[in-house]
Amino acid sequence: MGCDNSSLVIDKLCDEAGEEDTAVMCFYYDFAARNEQSPVNMLGSLLRQLVSGLEKIPEVVVQGFRNEKKVIGGRGLQVPEILKMFQAIAATKRTFICVDALDECVPENRREVLVSLGQILQGSPNTRIFITGRSHVRSEVERKLDGAAAFILIQPTKDGVVRYLRDRLEKDTTPDAMDSTLEAEIMRSIPERNSETYVQ
Repeated sequence: MGCDNSSLVIDKLCDEAGEEDTAVMCFYYDFAARNEQSPVNMLGSLLRQLVSGLEKIPEVVVQGFRNEKKVIGGRGLQVPEILKMFQAIAATKRTFICVDALDECVPENRREVLVSLGQILQGSPNTRIFITGRSHVRSEVERKLDGAAAFILIQPTKDGVVRYLRDRLEKDTTPDAMDSTLEAEIMRSIPERNSETYVQ
């Protein structure tokens, strides 16, 4: 359900970005790919998105990649180098970073990601970060971002859960695998099982 809310925010930011010199970057944590979504991959993805919106690749990025090629085996950029490049660019423009489903990030990686996002905020005063995640990551976000975070609790309603399920079932790519009994069971059991996550 959080995905729909974050999509609305991202769409709104992207609409506004077209009207002014604003960059919007997004990263979605996926439980199925959590082992591949390292801090380097996540921050590298944000950097690529930031650079792709520029007319010219900044010298700090060009030089950073040149320096990495000099290393034996070309180890690839590491978090400190990515942060340096990101901060240099983000310091010159209004920047929004959207991180969706942070709770799906591997806990040991989540710490490094949050510390890195905190460093981006410190070095780039025009940067704002939008994070979604289940409530159990809230205290970690508060600690690592050192008071720079405001929180909004978003809870789905039972009707919202049912609407979401109906929408997903209508978009099912294998409709022949579904019969009315299975559909009825899905519509009954999932809202019942998740009743503690929504408001009545």
